[in-house]
Amino acid sequence: MPPEVSLLKLTQPEAVTKLYDKAHVIQDMLVPVEHLEKAINVFHDEIEVYPIWLCPFRVFNHPGQLKIKTKADSQMFVDIGVYGVPKAKGYETITSTRRIEAFVSKHDGFQMLYADTYTTLEEFRAMFDHTLYDKVRDSLPYCKDAFPEIYGKVNRSVRK
Repeated sequence: MPPEVSLLKLTQPEAVTKLYDKAHVIQDMLVPVEHLEKAINVFHDEIEVYPIWLCPFRVFNHPGQLKIKTKADSQMFVDIGVYGVPKAKGYETITSTRRIEAFVSKHDGFQMLYADTYTTLEEFRAMFDHTLYDKVRDSLPYCKDAFPEIYGKVNRSVRK
């Protein structure tokens, strides 16, 4: 049985983490299909990792998860995934990812949350619909004292 990735991350030395950050990228973003070409160009300019994972993804207009900007029942997105060694000149983990996050947010997209995010708490809350999440946290006694916000699980600077 393979080891649990989260356990491996917890036990790796800081030098390995820094090297991995500089020499490897794992990111997935959902963008509305009408912005796909522009998004691919941004990923190329900022990261330049190939091949790119492209997966159509239908998002339904249900409250409490993703805030899609349509009155329709659903909207088509494409998951753009890049996994590998960045080859873009001037690639810097945080700066490059922030520029991609800004593009995705500006074009009503979403960041997949298994990858690190560098958004601010305000940007993160604007990207995702926290209505149900907040309602559950507010309704459970001691929840806010016992468990951090979900933002703290996906933003490395908050986790430290």
